[in-house]
Amino acid sequence: MRIRHGFYARWRGTEYEASPDGDQVRLYTGEHADGFRQIGPGRFVQVVPASEAEDVRYVSTYCTWRGEPFVVLGEHQGWLRVEYTGGKAPVAEGLGLELFDRGVYQAWASKHEVEDVREESV
Repeated sequence: MRIRHGFYARWRGTEYEASPDGDQVRLYTGEHADGFRQIGPGRFVQVVPASEAEDVRYVSTYCTWRGEPFVVLGEHQGWLRVEYTGGKAPVAEGLGLELFDRGVYQAWASKHEVEDVREESV
């Protein structure tokens, strides 16, 4: 299961994590590639003109957990960090979710308990 949450762009036939910034796009990869410079352990970046980047989009991963809708924010050792998207505080509280911020409820869910995992792009 691949969990993606953020910007992605295709450049020269390869898809990268991305960060659009006006007329430029920063592309990120986990391994050395021509033209990319290392910015940390296992993290490389290259800035390209936005006009050269193809298919820049925001990708989110969604799921159903305990019968309710969630967005998946990340994963760690068999657990998914999920955020409730149903908009009903009593339901979120009834599920025992953690109040992360005003109106924002999150939890750690076992990968084996989530259903209907899917990506949506805009």
